[in-house]
Amino acid sequence: MIDIKPLDHEMLALGVDELSARDNDLAGIVERVGAPPLWSRDPGFPTLLRIILEQQVSLASARATYEKLLAVTGPLTPERFLALDDATLRAAGFSRQKTSYGRALALDIVEARFDIDALAAMPDHQARAALIERKGIGPWTAEIYLLMALRRPDTWPTGDLALQIAVQEIKGLEARPDVATMETLAEPWRPWRAVAARLLWRHYLTR
Repeated sequence: MIDIKPLDHEMLALGVDELSARDNDLAGIVERVGAPPLWSRDPGFPTLLRIILEQQVSLASARATYEKLLAVTGPLTPERFLALDDATLRAAGFSRQKTSYGRALALDIVEARFDIDALAAMPDHQARAALIERKGIGPWTAEIYLLMALRRPDTWPTGDLALQIAVQEIKGLEARPDVATMETLAEPWRPWRAVAARLLWRHYLTR
């Protein structure tokens, strides 16, 4: 076990100041629209399931499905999710694939193959690996969970479309950067890449 301090408002402000001093393009975002919100979510099964719903669809669409699910389940637990049949999930907006992913995750938790609460005490690489072992959870989903729910200060979701567009715009790139380019461009932003992500999302949402 190691002591891991999640990103909080004080750390976010420090990270914004440090990044602004290092990178004029990030400083420009702050000058134009101000510092970003913390943008956090509670850790646990509901948040991870919601991030799965957000894969390859708009946030608005995923939110609508998630809210329909909550209207059916009330407090969302793995056990309550597993009690829902295909028709109920389909009516809420779940595709067949995401129904499969959600059930696999819920079953892994119920049958003690996956301790989602233990992720908070793991270093980033271990938490990421434990998430990616789950069916339907790839690098993007794992990174967003680390960034939003565990509030890790240096996680960087290279495959996020909004971040790629924001990086292309603020860096004046001819094409949207691929995953490898995103990794390279973000190297100078360590150990605050999750703060850089929030700044770039701020740009994307206000451009």
